[in-house]
Amino acid sequence: MLDTSSFKQQLSALPKLMARPLLLKKGMSLVATIRRAGVPVHNGVTPLEVIGDADQGVQAVSYRKANGETATVSCDAVAMGYHLRAETQLADLARCEFAFDLASRQWLPKTGEDGRSSVPGVYLAGDGVRILGADGAENAGRLAALAALADCGHTVAEAKLVALRKQQLSMERFRQGLLHAFPWPEQQAASLPDEAIVCRCECITAGELRRVVCKMGAVETSRAKAFSRLGMGRCQGRYCGHAGAEVIAAAAAVPIAEVDRLRAQAPVKPLPFNLVEDAS
Repeated sequence: MLDTSSFKQQLSALPKLMARPLLLKKGMSLVATIRRAGVPVHNGVTPLEVIGDADQGVQAVSYRKANGETATVSCDAVAMGYHLRAETQLADLARCEFAFDLASRQWLPKTGEDGRSSVPGVYLAGDGVRILGADGAENAGRLAALAALADCGHTVAEAKLVALRKQQLSMERFRQGLLHAFPWPEQQAASLPDEAIVCRCECITAGELRRVVCKMGAVETSRAKAFSRLGMGRCQGRYCGHAGAEVIAAAAAVPIAEVDRLRAQAPVKPLPFNLVEDAS
């Protein structure tokens, strides 16, 4: 297991992670299980290359250790984490206002503490706003439901709201702890080699993104999308949007918040044609 975050980063995040001690204990137990199974865990690494070819498939992975040494691990498969991404497409299509979240380096919908969005009558909760876990989504859903009831003129117990808000603050603090312990490796994304594929759906490389930035002036993600087709594939930018923005921002030499974000397009989830009823 190759972890781009350092042990020092994870240790310094403990005060925030202690906001949910039982969940922290569960996470530490899972890591301990991996170690007991004999799986080496390397922290603070920099991935360098997945070695292989079209005929033989994956053969190895090379990486740089925290001490600067280069190492190679033989393998026949590679599983990658793409960071945590909220499913904000519905909020985007509803024209809700977004704000840049520096901790996660993502654009997230703006909401009040009870889930009210910038659009009257639109309430947001769960992974549609930010990643807080399953119980965090349930808690946010209850707050949003109570907010909707209150806005419709129904009486809502203040004590219930206070208790739910308190729980939500603890979950948000834990989220901040996770971002601190396992930060998105923006420098690694920004420095991807030109031949690395960023957008798998459309096979758009980091080099192509840099070309449209430097040669065509595409210093915003939407403009880069128009010139390169970044994020136009089946996943609608869910996999490539985060890394693509880092590449664009680095090539344009501007803060990532200035390159804006990919706008959601319908359908929110692609549907195969055989699931669509025959209108005839």
